[in-house]
Amino acid sequence: MNEHSGSDLKPRTVAAQALGTIEPGTKAVVPPVHVATTFIRDPDNQYRSGFIYGRPDNATVRQAEAVIAALEVAADAKLFGAGMAAAIAVVLALDPPAHIVAPTVMYWGLRRWLVDEAPRFGYRVSLVDTSDLAALRAAIRPGATKLVWIETPANPLWTVTDVAAAAEIAHAASAILGIDSTVATPILMRPLALGADIVMHSATKYLNGHSDVIAGALATARKDALWTRIETVRAGHGAILGPFEAWLLLRGLRTLDVRVCAQSQAALELAQRLAQHREVDHALYPGLPHHPGHATAARQMTGGFGGMLSIRVKGGERAAIAAAARVNLWKRATSLGGVESLIEHRASIEGPTSPCPADLLRLSVGLEDVDDLYADLDRALRAANE
Repeated sequence: MNEHSGSDLKPRTVAAQALGTIEPGTKAVVPPVHVATTFIRDPDNQYRSGFIYGRPDNATVRQAEAVIAALEVAADAKLFGAGMAAAIAVVLALDPPAHIVAPTVMYWGLRRWLVDEAPRFGYRVSLVDTSDLAALRAAIRPGATKLVWIETPANPLWTVTDVAAAAEIAHAASAILGIDSTVATPILMRPLALGADIVMHSATKYLNGHSDVIAGALATARKDALWTRIETVRAGHGAILGPFEAWLLLRGLRTLDVRVCAQSQAALELAQRLAQHREVDHALYPGLPHHPGHATAARQMTGGFGGMLSIRVKGGERAAIAAAARVNLWKRATSLGGVESLIEHRASIEGPTSPCPADLLRLSVGLEDVDDLYADLDRALRAANE
């Protein structure tokens, strides 16, 4: 590694150079994949290399973790086999019967786990509109609430929560604030600097950016007892990311800044144009002045508002599904944050308990030309209502 820790460099430089790591044996600028699962002891029975066994630790994983920690300006970062594994590790690190406050609108997989599975482990969960600070404050149970979890912008309505205010509410109750910052990425928002204690990313999405890795990441403001428990949960549950996936993630991170900036710019332009489309009732995007969370997003995000937006289609569910069926450039697939643009009728994925409106299409803006993307969607929307 070079002389820079990353703290004195711009995020684009940190990401592009992967902290300047050079492979010592060959002087390669691209690090190798370390796949070994076990390591030799020293003659005196010590492990001075720092590696013992592959389940709790891996050299390639450490390299990707170091880049994420530098981007988040975090005390440490850990990689997991999925974003779900990362988020659930935070919960499992708490002593039951801890009370958890989480958003009503959030990634559906984690919401479903919190509602259906967390109680089986002895946890109590309250869902609330975290963008409503009064409601968030009212949901706190003094002495019982241990974790306030927020997601901003929140999938799929792109609801915005004030991170600094949520941190104050959580800390006043002696709880920690965890945040899913997948959509914002460390390029657009630094939650730890705003008061959050732990940041989670579904690294499958923007951090990797190429739709070929399933991964999750946690970054922490401090190495404390909770962080030690999270490390123990990861090791005990075998939840570490595989070395080849970590290597692919490290490769993806090198273009994170340029991808996110380009996708954010294109998403804003698409949102502005779609907000005026005759077949669209509403365009949901934090970068639009009429979005209810615009002022908060503008205050806590820098350089853009992300590459995700949603539209509510005139004609309801039928027209929304019909429009998604008629696109050519946009790919009808789940997930987000890749270089290819994706479209999805989100309510079909989330099911009948979802707060997602049936007329909503979620759009993940990739790196294609914005005029081509708009023309494809424009044609599909018009055809769906003919």
